[in-house]
Amino acid sequence: IHFYKSLLNEDIMDGQEFKVRGRQMVDYIIEYLEDIETRRVTPAIEPGYLSELIPASAPHDPEPWEDVMKDVDEKIMVGMTHWQHPRFHAYFPAGNSFPSILADMLSGAIGCVGFSWAAAPSCTELETIMLDWLGKMVGLPPQFLSQSPGSRGGGVIQASASECVLDCLLAARAQAIRALKVKMGDQVEDTVLLSKLMAYCSKEAHSCVEKAAMIGFVKLRILEPDDHSVLRGARLKEAMMEDIENGLYPFFVSTTLGTTGCCAFDRLDEIGPVCKEMGAWLHVDASYAGSAFICPEFRPLLNGVEYAQSFNMNPNKWMLVNFDCSAMWVRDSRLIVDAFNVDPMYLKHRHQGEIPDYRHWHIPLGRRFRSLKLWFVMRLYGVEGLQQHIRTQVKLAEQFADLVAKDSRFEMPVPPTMGLVCFRLKASNAVNETLNKNINDTGKIHITPSMIREKYILRFAVCSRFTVLSDITLAWQEVLDQVQSITMVKQVDTEKME
Repeated sequence: IHFYKSLLNEDIMDGQEFKVRGRQMVDYIIEYLEDIETRRVTPAIEPGYLSELIPASAPHDPEPWEDVMKDVDEKIMVGMTHWQHPRFHAYFPAGNSFPSILADMLSGAIGCVGFSWAAAPSCTELETIMLDWLGKMVGLPPQFLSQSPGSRGGGVIQASASECVLDCLLAARAQAIRALKVKMGDQVEDTVLLSKLMAYCSKEAHSCVEKAAMIGFVKLRILEPDDHSVLRGARLKEAMMEDIENGLYPFFVSTTLGTTGCCAFDRLDEIGPVCKEMGAWLHVDASYAGSAFICPEFRPLLNGVEYAQSFNMNPNKWMLVNFDCSAMWVRDSRLIVDAFNVDPMYLKHRHQGEIPDYRHWHIPLGRRFRSLKLWFVMRLYGVEGLQQHIRTQVKLAEQFADLVAKDSRFEMPVPPTMGLVCFRLKASNAVNETLNKNINDTGKIHITPSMIREKYILRFAVCSRFTVLSDITLAWQEVLDQVQSITMVKQVDTEKME
């Protein structure tokens, strides 16, 4: 044993070296983030580049720290898309802040696997409290908060919004099968009942809804939204009535507040009463826009949430919390626990039932101490600081939209919403696709496309906490430069044809 300990002490990083390397790493992180604007946003590499730079097998002998960090710079960073770059405008934000990074460091040091209260008491209890804090901040009804009088609800941190949607669909499925067994008899096989279940979402919903339905072995009806990309109650009810006439059982509706394509908001105030009438579970996916509800001026978009059985949002998108941290609330936690409760002897403890064991709230058993990130960020920024961050990014998006509106060659098929601007040249889809490709090929800015009513559009999202007005101006100039490039190429082609 002593020989083994001695060998480890020689071969691994001890506390003193960790102190030195830790300070070096903090310096590296600060330098990386403070100088990130000097880098290309996207890398100039091709798939498979790294296999030519890194050996095919792990080293037999330990390697020096300096060699590892040298390779980070020369082999890893050259192949990164820099999500924290002030001119990264693709997808949606990936939260990042120094308090969150420090909390993740502490979580890694604690190294707990918080599947139950007994396994990690403070991990469990802080998560419960933080989800109540956050639920109050965004304006959720008291039924979703664990500490509200008479509440059966509560919140939990998941790895992603995709997990939230899947878990809620599976909980709704379990509830629906129980209800159908009461109606049709216990002798009916679950597979027969599964074939009768129908879920619903908008065409603008995230692809994770379709994936959840595939995993859950249930039918999914994808509905056309209105001309503003919004799912309406009348359309949902019409589809449900058709399915009921065909012997199907509507059981789950996934709505979106802030769709990925164009940040549209489904009408919960219309959809909610339909779900209540039909006995369907209403889930609300507010992955991106949910963070904005900490600002009172955006909360009217949340109207109708009181009808929901479940709600999710991603603090790791817009609340300066690093990935992964997806918050999910349920109105009745018993329904989610009933869907996932498997309780072997080796996981039991004497306080079961007194406090949540979050292993029953999702598919994985193991879970990290993710609530530390929320705690650090919410305490060190305060609600006011987080509100200011969101308002600043919304304002920057509006300033970009103003630049688009002043150029008659462009159009915005939908109004700028939150921190997202959807725009396009008044030209064919092919021309806009070329424009998107050329913009990204330069590596100066990064944007992603989408489709709105069969029109190819360019999505410009304000993502980085480092973005300022000069970055917005530079991004617009890059768009104009690429438009000019396309125009020149067309002129040359026309001359050749003549």
